[in-house]
Amino acid sequence: MKRNRGDSGKHFTIEGSHFISRGLTCRGLLYRPEGISEPPVIVMAHGFAAEMAFGIPPFAERFVRQGIAAFLFDYRCFGKSEGEPRNLVSPSRHVRDWHSALAHVRTLNGIDTGRIALWGSSFSGGHVITVAARDHDIAAIIAQVPFVDGVSTVRRTGYLHALQATGASLRDLLRILTFRKPYYIPVVGNPDTFALMNTPESYPGYMSIVPEDTTWRNECPARIALQLLLYRPRSLAKKVRCPALLVCAENDSLIAPDAVRKTAARMSNATIVSMPVGHFDVYTGSFFEEVVAAEADFLQKHLSA
Repeated sequence: MKRNRGDSGKHFTIEGSHFISRGLTCRGLLYRPEGISEPPVIVMAHGFAAEMAFGIPPFAERFVRQGIAAFLFDYRCFGKSEGEPRNLVSPSRHVRDWHSALAHVRTLNGIDTGRIALWGSSFSGGHVITVAARDHDIAAIIAQVPFVDGVSTVRRTGYLHALQATGASLRDLLRILTFRKPYYIPVVGNPDTFALMNTPESYPGYMSIVPEDTTWRNECPARIALQLLLYRPRSLAKKVRCPALLVCAENDSLIAPDAVRKTAARMSNATIVSMPVGHFDVYTGSFFEEVVAAEADFLQKHLSA
């Protein structure tokens, strides 16, 4: 266990905490505020092919200073979690890991398991919508620059890119059928190279949140390209009963802002915060401060005893 002091001087602890998802161990970290009995908790995981160390801890630290525990975890095949092939992106697997993480958090001592919120960003912003649509004991969700509709994202990134991604995906699927190792493609790249995300903001934005000492590799099995088109969390938005905060980046090159607004409109109790920023700007600098303040206020309102 590690004891820390936030910028406000309030202490909190960080301890390792793991759970089993479909027979494999998923590793996580539990942030606990000191001096608070039975705090509410927010469960957090990252977006496309990312690990929990990529820009999430500053959000968790801000929430824990507000008296809210935070549980961060890596999906199977990512970070220190078990699973092969490495960096396997799969919305269905990720959502199952979310449900397993929730089951784990509900067994933790010293946590008010009646006040659980979910926080997801980018790809996992779609996951928290999907999970909350099925689990109606969730108290609140935050979906930050969320992936809500594969079709709108394909239109955003262009049909030529979609054709390249589909070809790579088929090549990977052929390797599955012939019992060979996965065909890997870059997660992010510059516009003059092929990668799953190669808009002008993608490479510098993504790499700005990757720690310098990481062992993460900029690659994932190409099979995810075909799954992206079919993944549409917005179709489940009407089933989300809890309060929801959606953060919309108006200059997002990956997620259509209009799709985010339409998703929020389908929810019975949604608040949308729009900012004149790109997809990755919410993780750092002054925009981070603005976003995390709005998220902390939302959590205080909906997780207060």
